[in-house]
Amino acid sequence: MNYYDDCFKALSLILSYPIYIVFLNAILYSIQTFAKTNSIHSLFFQSFYQIQPMGKNMMIACFIVLLCTLEVICVKYTLLHSAVPKGAVCLDGTPPAYAYSEGCGDGSTNWLVYLEGGAWCGLEEETCQYRSTTYFGSTGYGLVNKEIPFNAILESDCQLNPDFYNWHKVYVHYCDGSLFMSDVDQVDPTNNLTFRGGRIYNVVMEELLGKGMRNAHNAILAGSSAGGLSTILHCDRFRALFPNTTRVKCISDSGFFIRGEGELAKQSESHFAQVIAANELRSLLPTSCTSKRDPNLCLFAEYLVEDVATPLFILEAAFDMYQIKTNFILTVPGLDRMQWENCSKSLEQCNATEIGIIKDFGPIFKKTLMKLGNSSSRGVFLDSCYLHLHFYSTYNWISAPVLHNKTIQKAIGDWFYDRSTFQEIDNPLYPQNCYRK
Repeated sequence: MNYYDDCFKALSLILSYPIYIVFLNAILYSIQTFAKTNSIHSLFFQSFYQIQPMGKNMMIACFIVLLCTLEVICVKYTLLHSAVPKGAVCLDGTPPAYAYSEGCGDGSTNWLVYLEGGAWCGLEEETCQYRSTTYFGSTGYGLVNKEIPFNAILESDCQLNPDFYNWHKVYVHYCDGSLFMSDVDQVDPTNNLTFRGGRIYNVVMEELLGKGMRNAHNAILAGSSAGGLSTILHCDRFRALFPNTTRVKCISDSGFFIRGEGELAKQSESHFAQVIAANELRSLLPTSCTSKRDPNLCLFAEYLVEDVATPLFILEAAFDMYQIKTNFILTVPGLDRMQWENCSKSLEQCNATEIGIIKDFGPIFKKTLMKLGNSSSRGVFLDSCYLHLHFYSTYNWISAPVLHNKTIQKAIGDWFYDRSTFQEIDNPLYPQNCYRK
């Protein structure tokens, strides 16, 4: 019995036949409202307005139907078996995967491709061998049954995501650990690992073009964390998939990983040098960067962004929780990294010393970002949040943070559709807890 069979069985246990007909008529009216507005909120309100006078059992039945309806917000993965003969496979050799929600109405000619984040492999604390046994290195651990919630910019509710709610939306699973960049022909004979992230990116794009993306009027490549850095690396290549008449832009959420200065620069360089070596990325990094500097510096966004010709929106927290935990605290003499675990969860669990360390990182991040040359096509939203990832939470998308009286949703929507530019940096910078309490 599937999910929807369970829903109908639950309804049959609650409602008798005559009441069932009245109930369905009320729900039909609510669904018609939903079809017009595509708003889950409208569906809730209209359903309760119609059914509330009909008694307790009707209310329970309404809850069941609404929960069943909300299920469509989560999207199942599709395994791309046709990629295997092309060698486009995850670390462990399993086929890549993506989740797809079809567009509709005036969004049926618009596409949003989202690259999943999840760090990278090749570090002492996360080897590629270990990663190949996890969700981020394989599609062989029940992923085909996993459902991905489409939140924030992927929302299908027009009230929460008015500019992009009815677009074709694609969530690309990240299972290579190399920022969708690696392309090593030989399988690692020691661990039987394949490094083919670049091929995964290519075959997924081919698949989407075949589904109709080549005819898009508007297209966005977006991603968070490692997916945000991947977006910067692939942005111009994504643009090249479309004719000049297509509006194409890129959005990097929490993907602006900085080198910094002094001890932070040494730590950060060592970090990315390991990733580049483990995944054999040196020759695959943008020549616009490698021709001017050490290739080991060419995963730092500060050396990549200015060479991206396609309009790019940079969405960042000045007090990036991941960058502080991964690199910055290692520059603090005598600090025990294990003692930072509680502080890495929220500001409320940080002591005064730890908050002082966090405060020291913000100005470094701001200074690095402000070194970029001016570009009228670039969007910037630098908030004071102590977090990493904005697109994983609809709360952050529509409520907090706010800069220049605009939420992230409003700032990005206005920027994408050229209603207004947006380049705002929070001032003064002071770490804030931006999670819903």
